[in-house]
Amino acid sequence: MNHLANETSPYLLQHKDNPVDWYPWGEEALARAKAEDKPILLSIGYSACHWCHVMAHESFEDEATAEIMNRHYVNIKVDREERPDLDDIYMQAVQAMTGGHGGWPMTVFLLPDGRPFYGGTYFPPDPRHGMPAFRQVLLAVIDAYDHRREGVESQAGELTSALQREAFAASADALDTDLLEIACAGMGRNFDNENGGFGGAPKFPNPMNLEYLLRCYARTGAEEALKMVTLTLRKMARGGIYDQLGGGFHRYSVDAIWLVPHFEKMLYDNAQLSRLYLHAWQVTGDSFFRRIAVEVYDYVLREMTAPEGGFYSTTDADSEGEEGKFFVWRKEDLQGLLGDDAPIAIEYWGVIGRGNFEGHNILHVPNDDDVAAQRLGLSVEALQDKLAAIKDTLYAHRTHRVHPGLDDKIVTAWNGMMLASLAEGARVFKDRGYRDAAIRSAEFLLDQLQQDGQLLRTWKDGRAKITAFLEDYANLIDGLIELYQTTFDLRWFAEARRLADEVLARFSADDGGFYDTGDTHEPLIARPRSLQDNATPSGNAMMAKCLARLAAYTGDARYDEAARKALAPLAGAMRQYPQAFGEGLNALDLLVRGIDEVAIVGQPTDERTRALADVVYQPYRPGLIVALSGEDVPGESDVPLLSFRTQKDGLPTVYVCRHFTCQMPVTTPDEVRKLLDKSS
Repeated sequence: MNHLANETSPYLLQHKDNPVDWYPWGEEALARAKAEDKPILLSIGYSACHWCHVMAHESFEDEATAEIMNRHYVNIKVDREERPDLDDIYMQAVQAMTGGHGGWPMTVFLLPDGRPFYGGTYFPPDPRHGMPAFRQVLLAVIDAYDHRREGVESQAGELTSALQREAFAASADALDTDLLEIACAGMGRNFDNENGGFGGAPKFPNPMNLEYLLRCYARTGAEEALKMVTLTLRKMARGGIYDQLGGGFHRYSVDAIWLVPHFEKMLYDNAQLSRLYLHAWQVTGDSFFRRIAVEVYDYVLREMTAPEGGFYSTTDADSEGEEGKFFVWRKEDLQGLLGDDAPIAIEYWGVIGRGNFEGHNILHVPNDDDVAAQRLGLSVEALQDKLAAIKDTLYAHRTHRVHPGLDDKIVTAWNGMMLASLAEGARVFKDRGYRDAAIRSAEFLLDQLQQDGQLLRTWKDGRAKITAFLEDYANLIDGLIELYQTTFDLRWFAEARRLADEVLARFSADDGGFYDTGDTHEPLIARPRSLQDNATPSGNAMMAKCLARLAAYTGDARYDEAARKALAPLAGAMRQYPQAFGEGLNALDLLVRGIDEVAIVGQPTDERTRALADVVYQPYRPGLIVALSGEDVPGESDVPLLSFRTQKDGLPTVYVCRHFTCQMPVTTPDEVRKLLDKSS
């Protein structure tokens, strides 16, 4: 009997009809393993994982393979997006067993008490490329378990001991500007000066590192840092990794030139990249970056937003069993659909008869607009007008294709990232639609993903479940702080502070920093503590960034101290391996270089107040927090930064403080600009 039918995870539900007797992770499966003294076969993946689908079709849908699994094992299927704690623990184990290799699908064999003793990733149905067949692995593992138990126990004990050791020892390196400058220079070590990005194929966006480089430029004027960011963002947005018709970025590029993507689209990538393109526009004023940010926002609101207000997780790489089929085109398709305008699309998107991907074309932009326009005998403006109509035609046609699968579960951490980006985009672009969407998202998360005052991880079909992890708290806090700065509704600030206090109470480690799991989570073989960034920011780093900002808002030394303790053990690693700690460096920048604390007193609908706020918000100011009161605050405020702030001469007034020192209040945009430019 398969036990997955009542789950909410789309990934688990994809396996509910397998002949394998799958269980979700939980007490029922673990108790059965102990009662029957059977090893556990733990399979971890996610809904948009191409090779997860392949292994499912080849092995988990195969009756003979399922019979071996059911006879000898208790089989547990886990969605890594629901349970990042399990994924982190057992990924570390697989990497230890395979010399650093890991990925999904992940296949791990455990003792009944949960300790791992063997594992790998994808196993084929037949031996190939030096890999054993999955059935061979199943039979070899059970033979070792039944007949060489002492060795299996020893292996499990050694692996578990390694997992329980701390990842980083205390560092003697100082948290100072020297570290920040060394890290900024170190980011360029593996930079691809021709194509942008870091390293070769496969190539990932790395938004946290690019954000840090942008911050380096804003803080120090490091031109090389800005060049790395702008080159990368241009190459990505012109490549096949970007959906040229519908907006939004795919997960990564399988080549070094951003042409051929792995076609799934993840909410967390688009949340981070939309914010990065927004910041690039603020820094450069280049309308190209603004256009990409807007297209990503519009894509998310159009295709990835639930009626209830939250944001979906993923769209798959495959449709009709073929990777990328939804997104690619043949030259004759464009000729048939576009008629006389086909040559424009063919030239602009580099379309060729033989295709650039399995006989089809991934649309990309190989040349600058002025080059394409010249070749077509058009002005750049005329080209853009033509392209707008062409995109509408092709997008409309594409909607009739079989769409990739949608993972419509809502993950708190990723929604927090999207909330933060939308809230910031709303105030920078002055877009009411983005503002409303951000408010609806925050209301949904706080109303539907909390139970008895505690945050939950996922929501689907009206059901919220799984106690939230550190990254859920940290990213939601970040989003709420951004939303407060867009709306100045006290609710969002109060909720951010309440959640931060809960993190300090439930996630703190004795030696500083935070565990990924709170003190009410189920006990596992190790308590995970992720310190490096992955595709998403480290929970420790994001929490440190939030605490640094809350310290500036409140003057509460607890927040500042906790932020510094979270980063202190990483100082040496950040100096040596900066590309693994982009978000930690962003947090450290706030702690070391300081935060501009801006309090505005004036009605937000008053044009004079808006003019002051524009000076604060329109440039990229990475070390900035803002609070606003519509009326004088003669005493203490629920937002301590606003306490005792009153208007000067009856005019909307701005107060700027930094490093425990406040400047005289000012009332004109020029005065505000001078204060902020002087402090940055």
